[in-house]
Amino acid sequence: MDIIKIINENRIDLHLKAKTKDEALWELAQLLENDGALASKEEFIKDVYLREEAGPTGLENHIAIPHGKSAAVLKTSLAIGRTKNEIDWETLDGKPVHCIILFAVRLVDQTTTHVKLLSQVAGALADEDTVNFLLTEKDPTKIINLFDQRQSA
Repeated sequence: MDIIKIINENRIDLHLKAKTKDEALWELAQLLENDGALASKEEFIKDVYLREEAGPTGLENHIAIPHGKSAAVLKTSLAIGRTKNEIDWETLDGKPVHCIILFAVRLVDQTTTHVKLLSQVAGALADEDTVNFLLTEKDPTKIINLFDQRQSA
């Protein structure tokens, strides 16, 4: 599955108001629900927290990639959010998070598609220039194009 097929401008908010992990997840889930990717934001959030119990989803460099495999997901999707507020998150480097990439995965996609998407995003985030771009870019279209170009490379 191509990343470009599971993200659009309606699922990107570069001005999240969130000050906590919970608030960030709810804001991003709202984007997904508004765009028709979720049947139930509440059920999806429960599944995201179940996954969080299995281990931290905070990476390094102020990025987190929480994900939920859920019957509430109608379309496997990504939502991306960024906040100026420092959000406490369990991260590999102990630093707060500013950018969250939330994966919403249909149960039918939970094996191969989920793993492929995670590896594509994790691969992109291994590049320092990509991380800096995610933390500073103001145009959602350019963020989508970045993932598209990295996938095509």
